[in-house]
Amino acid sequence: MRSSRPVPPGHVPDSRLLASVAEFTHHRDIDALDHSLVLSLAELVKVRTVMLCKRGESVQFPVDTVVACTHGADGAFVVEAMDPSHDDESVQTIARAMETLKTVSDVTPAGLHRLVIPIKREQTAIGALTLESDEGLNGVRALVEGFARIYCNYIALLNESERDKLTGLYNRRSFDRRLQRMLKQRRQRARALADGREERRQVSGDGPQVYLAILDIDHFKRINDTYGHVYGDEVILMLAQQMRTNFRQGDVLFRFGGEEFVMLLAAQDEQTAHGALDRFRRYVAEHAYPQVGHVTVSIGYARITENDYSEIVLDRADKALYYAKQNGRNSVHGYENLSRTGELAPVALGSIDLF
Repeated sequence: MRSSRPVPPGHVPDSRLLASVAEFTHHRDIDALDHSLVLSLAELVKVRTVMLCKRGESVQFPVDTVVACTHGADGAFVVEAMDPSHDDESVQTIARAMETLKTVSDVTPAGLHRLVIPIKREQTAIGALTLESDEGLNGVRALVEGFARIYCNYIALLNESERDKLTGLYNRRSFDRRLQRMLKQRRQRARALADGREERRQVSGDGPQVYLAILDIDHFKRINDTYGHVYGDEVILMLAQQMRTNFRQGDVLFRFGGEEFVMLLAAQDEQTAHGALDRFRRYVAEHAYPQVGHVTVSIGYARITENDYSEIVLDRADKALYYAKQNGRNSVHGYENLSRTGELAPVALGSIDLF
């Protein structure tokens, strides 16, 4: 088990410092890296809280996600992801530090010493590290700035391996890891609810669901054959940009390769998920792409449950996509609805090429 004994500011032994850097940089998953970073700093410095705040794409809500390490009731460290409250004074302070690219060293309204270090890349901030402590933090500023630089460089390397080079969306490799982790978390939560270890806040079935959707550009080979691969790539690039604009920041977008994309969407129910996907389908159909003109997309989706495996979920969404392709294209269909109505055509696993 990792040590939980912080040392005074400015007195971190080299061996502990190197061990902490090695610990958090061995991760190949960005979420695991974020958790390990805040835990490593909390173990090195005497603090109440360490937070890693990540920048979002919205001007109105510049802080997208927060990962915080605090002390639990038993004194042990607790690391958790949180949704930022943009009315909160600390989030506003962090947003200003990211905007100005300047370190903030002040005292919070609660009387805690606070240090906010922007994580800088190419004259912009991708996030910020925030420490709050009963004691002054000026002595650890250089240490936190060093961790911020290491994190920034390492995250750039991970993004290269997890992102599709043309669109910047996540690739198939990162999809497999993220879906596996999501399924694992949902199974753990289901077990915790069943064992009574977690309070059931809502009646079963009333909470948000997660849907996996597969999107395919209709007649894409015809676009490449008629206009050339340069314009085909431009359609793919513009479609990826439109996906970022039309879907929420919490929705995770992937390009599997070629003209096929995958989305993980959170929605209250199937009707809500269908509505979001169909709005995007109509948006694409109404848009005129340079040289190519109008294109359409087909989308199939399926709900994810805690009892699923990634291959099963992909196969369900794949069958719904196959149905859309075989029934006129330019449409959205859900696996559950097709199953209920008996319209789902039987399709063997792997009959649709996702690569």
